[in-house]
Amino acid sequence: MSIKRAKKPWPTKKAMEQVYAMKLWGDNKSDFYSGEGSHNPELVNPYINVLTSFLTSFKSPLVLCDLGCGDFNVGKELIQYTEKYVAVDIVADLIVHNKEKFKEENLEFHCLDISVDDLPSGDCAILRQVLQHLSNTEIHNILPKLRHYKYVILTEHVPVGNFKPNKDIISGQGIRLKKQSGLNLLAQPFNFNVKEEKQLLSVILNEGEGLILTTLYTLF
Repeated sequence: MSIKRAKKPWPTKKAMEQVYAMKLWGDNKSDFYSGEGSHNPELVNPYINVLTSFLTSFKSPLVLCDLGCGDFNVGKELIQYTEKYVAVDIVADLIVHNKEKFKEENLEFHCLDISVDDLPSGDCAILRQVLQHLSNTEIHNILPKLRHYKYVILTEHVPVGNFKPNKDIISGQGIRLKKQSGLNLLAQPFNFNVKEEKQLLSVILNEGEGLILTTLYTLF
């Protein structure tokens, strides 16, 4: 009798390197392409607008930490509204590429695994469609580190309507949508405690494809 072996998780770093190497999120005639979520104007433009409004609402510009910056097609539009923009990603070759392509005095790039490494200091962290690719264990590792920021802006691809949140997945290309689930940090098993929660943006995709939800958390 054959025994079905459980699927063994691949290290997240290798999984994400494969995404770019094999162009699993598309090509767009670019060496590094972070997919429709970073390039479709219907998704990107509203996000840039709400982030610009948030960042320009402060008397003094914030230090912004972009945790999972991808190909930086979105981040490049926000640098001018920050005191300093610190962009990190887990894929080393991608960070090298970004350093060569994007150069501003107040811009830094770092190769980090946010579930393992210390995070850069700043006022606000943004995670745009990042946690949705990670296992619950990795998210558990990240959440305490987010408490070093006053603000966290989280963008997640979730089902429309009611759904069972936070079903576990193996880290990689896929997300919880296939399991009719999505991330809710305030629900079990994360129970992330925040001072205030404010929905900044909700963009409904084609029927059956869910929605992209951007939420601002103010921490204690």
